[in-house]
This record gives sequence, structure tokens and C-alpha cells, in this order.
Amino acid sequence: MKQRNSLHFEAESFNLSYKDSGVDIDAGSAFVKAIKPVARTTFTPDVLAGIGGFGALFRLKLSKFKDPVLVAGTDGVGTKLKIAFLMNKHDTIGIDLVAMCVNDIVVAGAKPLFFLDYIATGKLDVRNAAEVFKGIAEGCKEAGCALIGGETAEMPSFYSEGEYDIAGFAVGIVEKRKIIDGSDIKTGDRLIGLSSSGLHSNGFSLVRKIFIDSKRYGLIDRISGLRKGLGEELLTPTRIYVKTVRNIIKRFRVKGIAHITGGGITENLPRILPAGCRAVIKKGSWKVHPIFRHIQDTGGISDEEMFRVFNMGVGMILVVSESDVRNLIRSLKRMGEEAYAIGHIERGKRGVVYD
Repeated sequence: MKQRNSLHFEAESFNLSYKDSGVDIDAGSAFVKAIKPVARTTFTPDVLAGIGGFGALFRLKLSKFKDPVLVAGTDGVGTKLKIAFLMNKHDTIGIDLVAMCVNDIVVAGAKPLFFLDYIATGKLDVRNAAEVFKGIAEGCKEAGCALIGGETAEMPSFYSEGEYDIAGFAVGIVEKRKIIDGSDIKTGDRLIGLSSSGLHSNGFSLVRKIFIDSKRYGLIDRISGLRKGLGEELLTPTRIYVKTVRNIIKRFRVKGIAHITGGGITENLPRILPAGCRAVIKKGSWKVHPIFRHIQDTGGISDEEMFRVFNMGVGMILVVSESDVRNLIRSLKRMGEEAYAIGHIERGKRGVVYD
């Protein structure tokens, strides 16, 4: 009994708070207060309750649909975050987060409705987190979806000092008969590539090994052919293709769309091909950003590996009938897109070959 009383007394003498363990509730509350006005700038009339409640409320207006289908996607930014930490630049990484999610759902023809985020860190830096959040809001506005909620988790000793991780969740809607799934793709159809802004958010473990871990370059170094310092170039945000794709599918019959994300063209394009069809990609038919050449030359990487890891300058590929190619590219260029006819579909085992 004496021993128990002694232990009880010692525990009381600590007079601990949650903040002493590394979790600052006040900082979390300050962050929520700071981001609420930013989130509201993305709201549509269908948002009934957003950030601050236990669950966000979004009203679905289904009267315009005969057979609506919800399309959901989730993703993160991967080790591109390491570059943001090293550069202490956090204002664009949120755009990447939104892009990785909404680009995945728009390929089905869906209109993004709303987005939620998750930010986890060891110790919340309100300023940096707010910068990330502003990027998320900017991405949501570009994608035309509402940022209606999320979660911020402070997890002491779980992450290295100054580091965090982020994840995103997007939901969109499409009429069932208008779902784009690649099932109508056939021999003779053509492939139209939409230019990327650079690396987007894939392959950064390899990029860091080549440029950073090897100490061959510093993040402020200028490399021939690049418009920015290396770090700024690597942090160029992922392009959001929602407006472009949504405009095009209203005017053209697009049979399939592939988001060229992790796995490059080699792994992503076959995901939309029917059995018995393979894609033939014509190398040199589009402009490859200099960053990819520097990665390949510096790392001594084969063409095969480059196309299996990176987007190689093409962030989205559309599959259309040959008769639509000329008008489609003309329309895309009028919209400010760099678009290229990059290949065709032929009979063969599902996959990609390079010509």
C-alpha cells in the first residue's frame, strides 16, 4: 500500500499536460482558425458544413443525372516532400496533392466535387502548415472542387523535426453512360499526349539519389537548359488537367484517358487498354523537358527505365479515333495546351511498345 501511495504521489508531482508530451492543442486550434477563411474560398453552394465540425456536409443534387456514379481517389506526394523540407518551401506542395487525386478521377470523365486533406507531423509548425494548406486550396480552385474538411495530426517523435506527411482524398461524379473506361478502344485509334510541367510527383526517390544523395548538385545550382535553380525546378507543381479534360469530353468522343503518374507511360497506359490492344509510342513526337535528360544523363539511366518511372513530358494521354485527331489538337492548342499526336493502337498483347 505504501508503495502504491508513493507512486501515486510521484505521478501527481509531475503535473504533466498534453503539451509536455509534445502535442500543442492551442497550436492546432490556431491552425484551424487560420485556415477556415482559406477553405471557404473554395466552397460551392453545395457545401453545407465544412472545416471545424466532426464531418463535412455536401449536398448532392442528383436531378440532373439519370444514373449517377461517384468516383473516388486518394494519393499523396511521396518523397517530393523531402525537396520541400530541404528548400523550406511549402507553398506549392499542396497543389501537387490535389493534382494527384483529381487527375486520377477526371480520367473516368468525372467532375470533382470535394476534397479532404490529412496532414501529419511531429510538431505542428503553423506557418508551414498554413502554406501547405494555401496550396491545397489553390489546387481545389483550379480543379473546381470544394475543400470541405480534413485532419491535422500532431504525433511527437514519430516524424523527424520539421517534417510532415500529407494525403488527399477526392470525390467526383459522372453519369454512368458517360464513364470513360477504355472499353471502346480499338486498333487504329490514336494517342494524344498533353504536356506535363516537369516531374510532377513521381520518381523522386531516384531523383534524390542522383542529384542530392550523391552531392553532385546543390538545390540552388543552375543547370544548363533549366529555367530555374534545381530545387525550384524539382518543386514545380503537378499540372491539374481537370478543366482541359472536362472541356474536351463535352466536344469530342474520348475513348480512354490515362494519367501518367507513378510507373510512367509504360505502366499507366495499359491500365485503360482492352485485351488484344497494345499502344505504340513514337519517341521524339513530343517535347521532352530538359530535366528528364539531365536525370538520364547524370544517372546513366536506360530509356526503358526512364519511361517506366517518369512521365517524360506527357502528363495525360487521350485515346481518340483517327478522324478526331486534327480537330482535337487544334482545340487543345486554342485552350493553351501543348498537345501532340504521340502514337496509335494496334493489335497485340496489352502493353506499350516504343518506336
